[in-house]
Amino acid sequence: MTVESAADDHAVAAELAAEAGRLLLDVRDEVGFADGRALKDTGDLRAHEYLMAALAERCPGDAVLSEEGRAAVAGKRAVPGGAGGHHPTGQERTGDVDRAPTRNTADAERLAADRVWIIDPLDGTREFSEEGRRDWAVHVALWRRDPSGGGRLAAGAVALPAQGLTLRTDATGGALLVRTAPEGQGPREAPLHVPAPDAGRLRIAVSRSRPPEFVRQMAEKIDPDVELVPIGSAGAKISAVLLGEVDAYVHAGGQYEWDSAAPAAVALAAGAHASRIDGSALEYNRKDPRLPDILVCHPASALTLLTGIQDVHGALP
Repeated sequence: MTVESAADDHAVAAELAAEAGRLLLDVRDEVGFADGRALKDTGDLRAHEYLMAALAERCPGDAVLSEEGRAAVAGKRAVPGGAGGHHPTGQERTGDVDRAPTRNTADAERLAADRVWIIDPLDGTREFSEEGRRDWAVHVALWRRDPSGGGRLAAGAVALPAQGLTLRTDATGGALLVRTAPEGQGPREAPLHVPAPDAGRLRIAVSRSRPPEFVRQMAEKIDPDVELVPIGSAGAKISAVLLGEVDAYVHAGGQYEWDSAAPAAVALAAGAHASRIDGSALEYNRKDPRLPDILVCHPASALTLLTGIQDVHGALP
């Protein structure tokens, strides 16, 4: 792997996440908010088809694991229409209601691959379908096999289209915050480092849709004053940690690899602690893509949070 090709991987992740985000903003404008289910499915599928086509063109031969490429979602259909817009790959956005979603790389091939893109074309479909909400995201991450036979997250990007932001890794081993610029100007980039929490206080991002009983119990076990902050998608929650809007994200209610791969890649590159809630490493490109829990925070908070989690571990479902 040359330095140039590694840099390309980071750029591809960022470009594709941002482009899928622009497509999703167009879908919101086109479909509207009257039929939430139609808007959700159309956003999911158009972003998925764009990313699958773009990766096939930009990274031929790489495997792909997408939330929307599973057999379980084969019955989803986008509403008709959707041609036009941004198509850097030359592909039309799918508007064919009779076409099933493009399938993921077969498991046997994916598990033997050296490079696997793990994507969530629309993280936070509920928030995406609610007018005015900005806490939804697009995730694009690359897992790469190591010479030893293991593997790691090698690149990642989280686009927050409604906020005009993309958080991404770069070839230096660090992370960048990219802000959408006015028409005719290039995007503005700045280094991204996870900020340290204020002493004696922790703001923890929690789910809007699931009662955070586990986190409430944990909050009672730790010393700092704890504020629970409801935020939508997992990508938006982890981005909020990296942007200093909250101090931690703790989740134990069930997730999949595509929910955390890109945000975890960016978090680690930005100097954050990112692990399972027992402190073990997050592992990706496994046969079973379930990855049910995660902790992301500043390293200074990790021991406090892991201790609090351990104290309530018996209460976990």
